[in-house]
Amino acid sequence: MCQESADGLGQGRLIKDSSNWAEREFGSIRLYDNRLKQRLYAIADDFYNKPQANIPEACGGKARTMGAYRFFQNEKVTMDIILDAHTEATIDRIKEHKVVLAPQDTTILDYSTHPMTKDLGPTSHLDHQSIGLILHDTLAFSEDGTPLGVLDAQVWARDPKDRGKTRRRKELPIEQKESMKWLRSYRRVNEIAKLCPETLIVSVGDREADIYELFHEAQRKDSKAGLLVRVGKRRNRKVAGIDLWDYMSSQEERGQFQIHVPRRGNIRAREAKMSLRYSSIDLEPPKRFSSSKPIKVWAVYIREVDPPADIKSPIEWMLLTTVSVENFTDAYQRVQWYTRRWGIEIYHRTLKSGCRIKDRQLGSADRLETALAVDMVVAWRIYHMTMLGREIPDSPASVFFKEEEWKALYCYVHKTPIAPEEPMSLREAIRMVGQIGGHLGRKSDGEPGTVTLWRGIQRLDTATEMYIIFTSSRDGP
Repeated sequence: MCQESADGLGQGRLIKDSSNWAEREFGSIRLYDNRLKQRLYAIADDFYNKPQANIPEACGGKARTMGAYRFFQNEKVTMDIILDAHTEATIDRIKEHKVVLAPQDTTILDYSTHPMTKDLGPTSHLDHQSIGLILHDTLAFSEDGTPLGVLDAQVWARDPKDRGKTRRRKELPIEQKESMKWLRSYRRVNEIAKLCPETLIVSVGDREADIYELFHEAQRKDSKAGLLVRVGKRRNRKVAGIDLWDYMSSQEERGQFQIHVPRRGNIRAREAKMSLRYSSIDLEPPKRFSSSKPIKVWAVYIREVDPPADIKSPIEWMLLTTVSVENFTDAYQRVQWYTRRWGIEIYHRTLKSGCRIKDRQLGSADRLETALAVDMVVAWRIYHMTMLGREIPDSPASVFFKEEEWKALYCYVHKTPIAPEEPMSLREAIRMVGQIGGHLGRKSDGEPGTVTLWRGIQRLDTATEMYIIFTSSRDGP
């Protein structure tokens, strides 16, 4: 009798020579039924070609739509099985880099407009009408900011009976808190780091990740992944009995640098001068870890120098990392690493606004999770295309687009029935997709972003269909 594969992560068989991106991305999926695999490839391709459409619109026909619904209802198909296959392909990309950053973050998936969906939970402690799911995910990025793929995804619905638990959270062990999500993500990253011995993978977290247990986990002897976390002042971290912030303020300034701060609301853009300090420290455990020894980490402290008088909140970051900091260059690099954390927020915006996941109507939370797995990979691919055009702009468009796609794109943009024999560059192709998605292409506009690209992709799908129809009739008898 056929059974699912029991191979561990990193042992899947990738399909690298396929012209279908979905087959390359999900080819190692552990499903014995080839029909399920082919259905997954078709759904992923449909979702990618029409990322803002609902399931019937994306699938484009009754048979394909019903096939998609049956796929999401199949108990053998889960979020983990789908994303594990994508992670296998991501690991292959990770191995091409010396340093990979793995930010983790939490976002809310609001399904309040679908109150009949089973097994959802409250998403806010204040709004009792808001229901949905909580997603805590981890992405891999190159140092340049190119997204390499999804490494981990934890999804859950809060129990309505747990309202008010935040008031007694200090009394609970971390295993009973949502904070456990940070440790689970780090453990997943550490598992992947062991499969990529030539690559330094660094888990990155914001101030919510500033929990002692996470640093304790990263100090284990079998830990291969680094850790970089921004510290919150409310945690009252101590070094040699002194407040961490006071301790670092007393350290010698190691240098200065400038960063561009973009406009926010009524606050104008500016070039901020930053002072930088760093030091190795022994991080003291909180009282509940009274039997534990201090943990050696490195602190990097940056603070804005002489901010304008109208700036009420000058820039000030305290970063703690398990990756050694020996000089100014190392410290500045850790700051640059942390700035890449915002990439996961861009990804979440792409996932929610671009793929319209809140519009999915599948009846239950587990089916939504399965569909979410496909949407997460589609959102990654859109974001990846955005950054790839900046990383390898002179590569031919064929590295990302099928032949009929780049030819249809050229004909659509240039209003001509004759496509060139050789593909344009990847940057040119991405700019064309952005153009048909509404990007004006002025010097001040920069490169197309994810919003205009997902709009352009939908129009490209229609243009490609028409191109195939016209060229087929032209080449016929």
